[in-house]
Amino acid sequence: MRMRELSTTGIKISELALGSMTWGTQNTTDEGHAQIDRALERGVNIIDTAEMYPVNPLSKETQGETQRVIGEWVAKNPAKRGDVLLATKVSGSGYKNVRDGAPISRDTIHVAIEKSLKDMQTDYIDLYQLHWPNRGSFQFRQNWSFDATGQDTAEVARHMEEVLTTMAELQKAGKIRHFGLSNESAWGCTRWCVMADALGAPRPVSTQNEYSLMYRSHDTDMAEMSHHEKVDLLSFSPLATGILSGKYLGDQTPQGSRRTFVNDLGGRMTERSFPASEAYVAVAQKHGLDPCQMALAWCRTRPFMGTAIFGATTMEQLDVALDSVDVELSEEVLKDIDTVHRAHPQPY
Repeated sequence: MRMRELSTTGIKISELALGSMTWGTQNTTDEGHAQIDRALERGVNIIDTAEMYPVNPLSKETQGETQRVIGEWVAKNPAKRGDVLLATKVSGSGYKNVRDGAPISRDTIHVAIEKSLKDMQTDYIDLYQLHWPNRGSFQFRQNWSFDATGQDTAEVARHMEEVLTTMAELQKAGKIRHFGLSNESAWGCTRWCVMADALGAPRPVSTQNEYSLMYRSHDTDMAEMSHHEKVDLLSFSPLATGILSGKYLGDQTPQGSRRTFVNDLGGRMTERSFPASEAYVAVAQKHGLDPCQMALAWCRTRPFMGTAIFGATTMEQLDVALDSVDVELSEEVLKDIDTVHRAHPQPY
């Protein structure tokens, strides 16, 4: 397992991060703990979660269960707490299952972080992230109708100042080590950095955005921002919610898969997704590679990548993903991947 420095923090993070969003719905507490143990044995040192997890389905009744699963593991393994980085997120505007959809503010951050610390049975969080911006985001297929002209620039600035000073307070109190973003834009990330510098507050060290062979929105302006501002990408859905595995080809829905709960996979299952998936699977087969391992190994080649966050519902899936660290992609494979990308640039 390769390690990379997270931004300029001096903290080393593994090239793969263990996603936890199924723990509490698709996975039991024991299964979640088994995944943590296996991942740590194989060199993973970061677990990503959020106060609104688990998903599939999202519900008020299960909200927060994933953090509690992690907390029970921490309680059983106190000596290992220093070996693992815990990353979680504060929910924001519009998500009614958490604080009735209240936007992110100083008050909601304090409420949320105290709950996260309690649920995960820890004194500090290594990376505390804003799940999405108050002003809105073009992530999660909202790009088709995204319109920023309704945003109030002065209000955005006031909000950023409030959040940054709050993060500084939490960092000083020892409750967080670092601050990160999620579902952010290049403009948003840059403004957070500029304002943090002006205030002497902690800079965001990462943004957790969707990124995979089938969704490469980080390749242009976001990549430039990552380079200059040292805001690393923590990519979620690097397997395109399982589409890149090929298991949905032929419009199949394997029992117990994510599509069992969310038929369109959050807008990712389109008529163009099937030929794109088929083309990437064909590249993997041509070169004798597992398609999931090829997709994860490709993420490792990206210059702005901090870590790729993958999830699993079975130990078999977990092992396949972990074995991707031994896969090196040849120039021939990379050339074939580029050919497919140009033919299927953004399937959803």
